[in-house]
Amino acid sequence: MNHPTQTTRPDSLRQQAGIHIEQGAVTPGYAADRPQVLLRLNAALATELVCVLRYRRHHFMARGIHSQAVAAEFLAHANEEMGHADQIAARIVQLGGEPDFSPATLLERSHADYTDGKNLSDMISENLIAERIAIDSYRRDIVYLSDQDPTTRRLLESILAVEEEHADELADLLDGLPPAPSQTQTKDKP
Repeated sequence: MNHPTQTTRPDSLRQQAGIHIEQGAVTPGYAADRPQVLLRLNAALATELVCVLRYRRHHFMARGIHSQAVAAEFLAHANEEMGHADQIAARIVQLGGEPDFSPATLLERSHADYTDGKNLSDMISENLIAERIAIDSYRRDIVYLSDQDPTTRRLLESILAVEEEHADELADLLDGLPPAPSQTQTKDKP
């Protein structure tokens, strides 16, 4: 006889949970196409890692009157992107996959480019473009996952929210910069 505080579970849940227990969190009820999810997550991981590297370079290369504040923002974004990469890598492992950190194919797998940037304005613009790419990539993956993998979907939704904040902050920084001098102007012209 069951006590009123105990819950009963159908035997079928226990039986299902015992199938392929070596797969950890991936139960028979996992509805998504796991290889496709892992492929998408590894692309997101590559994108985050490329963004980390670009932001860190820009942090160190920022020059000019506004560079100190912008460089600090670049470093903060780099650290947040690294946190996203760590979260994605952990989820890949949880789904039974292997996170791909290979530098040999990083740019091929990344949705965003690695760009140096000629000046502060270029650096901000390139990072803003990369954030906008990440935003659309995450939105696409969230729609793809739908209700098939709610845990991964929620992870990507939380990362998407931060990427949108980054894009907003970068747009504000770009708006606050004085216009770049025209490249057609010549030095010491009377």
